[in-house]
Amino acid sequence: MYVILLGAPGAGKGTQAATLQQELRLAHVASGDLFREHQQKGTELGLLAKSYMEKGQLVPDEVTIRMVLERIERPDCAQGAILDGFPRTLEQAKALDQALKQRNKAIDRVLYIVVSEAELVRRLSDRWICRSCQTPYNMTSAPPAVAGRCDRCGGELYQRADDTPETARNRLRVYFQQTTPLVEYYRKAGKLAEINGEQEIGKVRVDLLRSLKVTKR
Repeated sequence: MYVILLGAPGAGKGTQAATLQQELRLAHVASGDLFREHQQKGTELGLLAKSYMEKGQLVPDEVTIRMVLERIERPDCAQGAILDGFPRTLEQAKALDQALKQRNKAIDRVLYIVVSEAELVRRLSDRWICRSCQTPYNMTSAPPAVAGRCDRCGGELYQRADDTPETARNRLRVYFQQTTPLVEYYRKAGKLAEINGEQEIGKVRVDLLRSLKVTKR
């Protein structure tokens, strides 16, 4: 089963992806993790991605696509994967479909966690991240046990510059401009399931799993 998890920054994709990974026993392929992995290893793709990210620019589609396709060729993705943060553009979606088709595979379901812009801005403004392991915290709904320290590794928590209200709005504007055609693409393909992301976390999880029953093998 190949599942795509869509949702704006702050929608809770990371939290829900971890649950889906456990329930479905599929590899979790997150584009953000891939960027960090390639940069830490100093690969050609990692250095190329870093050159764009340091300028505050989006990594070009062709670079991201190469990273993701390389990742889903690994043995742990043989039975499928949960794609988190990819695709983000229509071009990426079409390239992914073509690559899977060549392997006699296809995307089974696209789960879109829908959250209003006002709520996303509020969540992002409350978000802090561990410098060491990148675990996110929300100071209102999911604060750390010890202020300023990560529960998982003890690392220092910090707030990214793009998580302030104004920059959050700009990020969301770019995200929705890119993602609206993507949502329509999967809706027309009959693969889109929209989930209310403003519910309690457990209810969102239940709705996500329920929406997968039609394609679960």
